[in-house]
Amino acid sequence: MDISIVIPLLNESESLKELSLKIDSVMRKSSFKYETIYIDDGSDDNSWDIIKSICLNNKSFKGIKFLKNYGKSQALHAGFNIAKGKVVFTMDADLQDDPEEIPEMYNLITEKNLDIVSGWKKKRFDPVLTKNLPSKIFNLCARLTSGIKLNDFNCGLKAYKNEVVKNINVYGEMHRYIPILASNEGYTKIEEKIIKHRPRKYGQTKFGMNRFTHGFLDLVTIWFLSRFGKRPMHFFGTIGALMLMIGFAFAAYLGIDKVYFNPSGRLITERPEFFISLTTMILGSQFFVAGFLGEMMTRNNQSKKHYNIDTTIEN
Repeated sequence: MDISIVIPLLNESESLKELSLKIDSVMRKSSFKYETIYIDDGSDDNSWDIIKSICLNNKSFKGIKFLKNYGKSQALHAGFNIAKGKVVFTMDADLQDDPEEIPEMYNLITEKNLDIVSGWKKKRFDPVLTKNLPSKIFNLCARLTSGIKLNDFNCGLKAYKNEVVKNINVYGEMHRYIPILASNEGYTKIEEKIIKHRPRKYGQTKFGMNRFTHGFLDLVTIWFLSRFGKRPMHFFGTIGALMLMIGFAFAAYLGIDKVYFNPSGRLITERPEFFISLTTMILGSQFFVAGFLGEMMTRNNQSKKHYNIDTTIEN
């Protein structure tokens, strides 16, 4: 199998037949052995009936139907689990991604031995204020926090070496950050290709402004996990140590002042410095405990598995 194309969708019945014909035409023209996997993420139109009809007429097409809407990440995860192609593509079902881009992206992966080729919709046909501008800000933040020089993290059209999608866990709403998840697992050979972006032909976008709020929150999560996910004590312990030092410094100051400089003055417990000292020491201790618990959980997970082997030599 040369290519697997994983397509998550929600209520895209109008575009499915046209998309399927275009994919099949491109694959036949390039003589690829391929499979297309539609994942119906809880559609309430007749998308699933159309998928069944497409699969019945062309054995290169497959379908998965979710009982309800779980989200794009879960849909991609289901598709990745069964994908057999040497190169796995993801694309959207709304006809804004052009299947004609697939052969060139496939060649980039195979000829340059890349892990990921990500599409870049340099010229977009989306509303400026609701999609283009927020997308540029979002991509800038993603580049700065991840160190991966991509201009369009959220582009639906991407190509992956098969082993990449088999060794990453896409969950929550992390589909936007698959290149970052892959890079964290050691798949760092990532390039970007400018692709054609077409106006939406049918229906309406399923994403509102709230996706950018969720996206930024997910970005903070993945930044934290990337830097401290395997050493949580470095984060929590540093904050805990700083707060304990502040607390002990205030406690020492109160003790020295009471004993040597102001023995007949106010009680230590009546001074605001006492409460600052007490609060920072309690919080510092809690941060340390959180760090220890995080380390124990990390060690337990690492003992089960978490490494990917590139090459094995056996005699």
